[in-house]
Amino acid sequence: MSEATKNFQVVIRPQGWAFSAAAGQTLLDAARTAGIIMPSSCRNGTCRSCMCFLLKGDVQYQIEWPGLSREEKAEGYILPCVASAESDLELDVSRATRA
Repeated sequence: MSEATKNFQVVIRPQGWAFSAAAGQTLLDAARTAGIIMPSSCRNGTCRSCMCFLLKGDVQYQIEWPGLSREEKAEGYILPCVASAESDLELDVSRATRA
């Protein structure tokens, strides 16, 4: 399977909802496709309204430096509007809702 077609399982906590995210697809877009609405506004990594906590897994950013401090990144915070999965993930997104 090529990297472009690889899919990863993403679980939203505490709700336990799961969806599939293709490699290179933003987590925000993948969630919306699955009917899960995560908080967002700018969708380009600057407003931070989508910021959530990465419980498990690895992400890759589509921009060079997303709007997170080094400390926030080290603590495990991510911006799903500009992040894509590199492995199966668990995210803490308590404000997520169903469409």
